[in-house]
Amino acid sequence: MSITEKANKYHEKMFPSYVSKFLETDPEFIERFDNFAFDEVVNNDDLDDRARMMAILATLMGCQGIDEYQTMLPAALNFGVTPVEAKEIVYQAVAYLGIGRVFPFLHATNDVLTARGVELPLPGQATTTAENRLEAGVQAQVDIFGEGMKEFWKSGPEESRHINYWLADNCFGDYYTRGGLNYQQREMITFCFLAAQGGCEPQLVSHAAANMRIGNNKAFLIKVISQCLPYIGYPRSLNALRCVNDACK
Repeated sequence: MSITEKANKYHEKMFPSYVSKFLETDPEFIERFDNFAFDEVVNNDDLDDRARMMAILATLMGCQGIDEYQTMLPAALNFGVTPVEAKEIVYQAVAYLGIGRVFPFLHATNDVLTARGVELPLPGQATTTAENRLEAGVQAQVDIFGEGMKEFWKSGPEESRHINYWLADNCFGDYYTRGGLNYQQREMITFCFLAAQGGCEPQLVSHAAANMRIGNNKAFLIKVISQCLPYIGYPRSLNALRCVNDACK
């Protein structure tokens, strides 16, 4: 076997003029991986390169693949993902992964962007204030999940009701209302955060349903899972697929 022409062409688009050291140290492995990830997988469906790269970045954050993220972020930028879009993926990850896991990715993103001559900070994308973030967050929940979310922020036992409040004003009011990404893109990356980190099956089913409700249909989600499989492996990919199927019941 050898690395296919299609795999080589895709690799060159991601990393122009870069020759991997693995060709010398691990030639058999890199031959099989490149042929799978950069030919068989990317040519399996019609998911566009920008969506694929956004999904991969979110997936790498979800599985804590910081080294691969630092490698793939320049490739994502080469495929047209904008600095604002990349930053918005990182910011939204805090709501689903926590700052403890996102902190290294924020540093890595800044380093990559600075190295490419991007001036920081980027143009602001906030659309809410301290006064209206709750109202805007509730509306975002309603837009994505339906009218049943209108009063969710004040539901639940008194001792834990504040968490549903925070879900509305912080997760949705602070992040989903920002510019840079639309609702479909935000729900796609949320799906990837949850699928990649594992252990979030109830939330993954819920967000699979939300994706499908706003236009990211089952076929689209299967494409996303397929394109991210090389980065998170089969168990979590199959688990994500099961959650998508459960959301359709």
